[in-house]
Amino acid sequence: MTLGTTEATASTLLTHAAGLHARPTLKLTKLAKTFAAKIEIAVKSEGPWIDAKSVVKVMAMKAPKGSTLHFRAEGDKAAEVLAALVALVDRDFDEGAEAETAGAQADG
Repeated sequence: MTLGTTEATASTLLTHAAGLHARPTLKLTKLAKTFAAKIEIAVKSEGPWIDAKSVVKVMAMKAPKGSTLHFRAEGDKAAEVLAALVALVDRDFDEGAEAETAGAQADG
């Protein structure tokens, strides 16, 4: 570990009904790309670890509902990065709110 570099790990349960499919993957990788830190994701704590900024690689994980997603980050704001990613997963990728809003607009 170099001076000024931080490392962090976190994990959370994937509760999205379809698992880590296209929309959630896009949201996760888009958020990951907003940070300079190196960010990796895995479905097992021992790996294999995958670049969390790669849509193709994250989709290829095919993480089903009920999987534990493990994250690790290295670099600037590593803990903040992981807190943001875990929060996104825990909020079900904000899809529940979007679905309610879309339904309300359709009814309105």
